[in-house]
Amino acid sequence: MNYFSQFIYDFIEILNEMSPYLMLGFFFAGVLKVAFPQRIIDKYLGQKNSKSVLNASLIGIPLPLCSCGVIPTGISFFKSGATKGSSVSFLISTPQTGIDSILVTYSLLGLPFAIIRPFIALATGFFGGVLTNRIDDSDEIQSPEQTNSCCTTSEKDDCGCESNDTKQNKKKSKLYTLFHYAFVEFLQDISKWLIIGLLLAAVISVLIPDDFFSSFIGNDLIGMFVILIASIPLYICATSSVPVAAVLMMKGLSPGAALVFLMAGPATNAATITVLNKVLGKNTMWAYLISIISGAIVFGLLIDNFLPREWFTFGGLHHHMSGHEGHWELPNWLKWGSSTSLSLLILNGYIQKYISSKKEIKSTEQEIQKEEKLVSVYGMSCNHCKNSVEKHIGSLQNIKIAEVNLEQKILRMVGTSINLSQIKKEIESLGFEFDENVKN
Repeated sequence: MNYFSQFIYDFIEILNEMSPYLMLGFFFAGVLKVAFPQRIIDKYLGQKNSKSVLNASLIGIPLPLCSCGVIPTGISFFKSGATKGSSVSFLISTPQTGIDSILVTYSLLGLPFAIIRPFIALATGFFGGVLTNRIDDSDEIQSPEQTNSCCTTSEKDDCGCESNDTKQNKKKSKLYTLFHYAFVEFLQDISKWLIIGLLLAAVISVLIPDDFFSSFIGNDLIGMFVILIASIPLYICATSSVPVAAVLMMKGLSPGAALVFLMAGPATNAATITVLNKVLGKNTMWAYLISIISGAIVFGLLIDNFLPREWFTFGGLHHHMSGHEGHWELPNWLKWGSSTSLSLLILNGYIQKYISSKKEIKSTEQEIQKEEKLVSVYGMSCNHCKNSVEKHIGSLQNIKIAEVNLEQKILRMVGTSINLSQIKKEIESLGFEFDENVKN
């Protein structure tokens, strides 16, 4: 029972430390979504040079995308005209950081770590992109699809061919887009892994003894390789990796080894490696892995050997759970209010997903049950008659489509559980003759 109560206590403490910064990070994620539409992001990634690679890394750092979201985004950049180097740079730098994870890093690991992470993501992303351009001679820029055609409805916001009404609606909906993306769409994407990260951090806090890494492993470099081997095949997003790293440091893991986890955990997993190998090729996949592994080890060693260890012990979680005083903390009402709001938003996300899944199941069942019937309708002589039949029959609850071929006097109906007796009654009430048999 002591373990369980300690687990609950640690879970709540970690959540309280993270939630205010998470809420702020989600808000900034919504701002980025509105301020930087897809066409702006796509514009600067199309040349096989260092500038495009740097642009891709700079674009990726603030974006709140984890491996699950960065894979389709990065691949879409490549298929829309970005080089392999730019795509790899984006795929490396983006999942390591994000405005939300930077703020959470500050809350749990302190300001130095929050500053260092984006710079390391930039460096490793740039190195990976340049390396890819050097070793992959087969790199060819993909031709953007439909560049000369008018865009689809879903793309009109970004390509400039929308109507004035669309532009007005777009302006009105920016605020809605900001909050809906931040606290519904993005939160739904990250909530599962955020919960897993919090639970894992609380479990480690309870089960692993203090000074575990310093006592049982005893060597920071060996600790880095242990963490690296464990991190590469697993999926954990940048934000949810922070509480795990914070607790591991409290158990004796060196800051450099924690950095290895913060880099390799979010940026690599089995799904990412498989997709890269399939879409971008084996050489690109190896350039991606080499960049992350070498970058994690090099920067981990630099932190452990050249930066003061006390820089990495000022996180709010470490002080709060260790009983240290003197660290400025957010007021309790803000922590608890943020934790409550975040929990309710996550719960709302799962409720919305459940409702949506029910609607999809119902819609699928209705599609399966749809049937098509043809009947003859005599007495129609003009388009007014045709429109009258279509409108009257089409308004029936179980009829999805009602189309009249005036020349052949045929009514085509698509719907569910079509009752011909009911259709006959409706047709005759309009003054026309109904015949169930269709004459060819």
